[in-house]
Amino acid sequence: MTQDARAALLKAALQAAARGWHVFPLRPGTKRPALHGEKACTRTGPCAHGHAKWEQRATTDPDRIRAAWSRAPFNIGVTCGPSGLVVVDLDTAKDKGSADAPDGATTFTALCERAGHAVPDTYRVRTASGGTHLYFTAPARARLANTAGSIAPLVDTRAHGGYVVAAGSTTATGSYEPLGTPVTAALPSWLHTILQPAPVRPVGPLKLPAVDGSRAARAALDAECAVVAGAPEGLRNVTLNRSAFKVGRFVAWGEIPRYVVEEAFQAAGEAHGLTAAECRATIQSALDSSLRKARPREAA
Repeated sequence: MTQDARAALLKAALQAAARGWHVFPLRPGTKRPALHGEKACTRTGPCAHGHAKWEQRATTDPDRIRAAWSRAPFNIGVTCGPSGLVVVDLDTAKDKGSADAPDGATTFTALCERAGHAVPDTYRVRTASGGTHLYFTAPARARLANTAGSIAPLVDTRAHGGYVVAAGSTTATGSYEPLGTPVTAALPSWLHTILQPAPVRPVGPLKLPAVDGSRAARAALDAECAVVAGAPEGLRNVTLNRSAFKVGRFVAWGEIPRYVVEEAFQAAGEAHGLTAAECRATIQSALDSSLRKARPREAA
């Protein structure tokens, strides 16, 4: 690597630190921390009082950053928790051979639309794989955890206990490049609500509310709630949307009240890891769409 490239990495690390973001070195050309592991720790220097991991070693101190990056052309890691950041990671589609395969940007846009909001405008970074990192300032005193596909398919988040590769870094698959506005927006309140950890619920059989309606409508509702309950992590929101859409036709035909369907799916979704806000947005969107598209009962 040329001296210019090494100088560019140091400059990028200092720029991130100037924004108040705590940085630490990643192995050159990779996304892996360049710090020693606990077994190799000498309990000296920064580890004098015990082994310090990457989150504890990250810093905004320009002198420490210059000293670290003088040793090798390290990539740059940004610790989200100490930096007061929540980063939304929009991944690329897993099925690279299909132009129709949805990616994280598509599913996140759909999530925003269901919540009644536009995709937030904030500082973002194009990742080496072609995905996007959306940076947000975390709410004061919030301690959000990392998520993996739970708010939408191919959408992860990094907060406390997580880090992202900063702009200016380069891997074998490409580089990390800043995009759009340099301003880091505050995490939207509706997204904060979705990211709140689900309350711990007692383990037991799912109890659905008693329902009125035709026998076919009740059977369909019970069956689709069971489908939601059995959905694997990462597909629960998509499954909830699909199942609510299916049952929506019975609402359109007047065979079961809408509020009954909403309560049943809300209970099924929350009992299996989805947030209350996410359930409400998904169920409302699915039923609205189903009611618009439902064919007459005699034509079904």
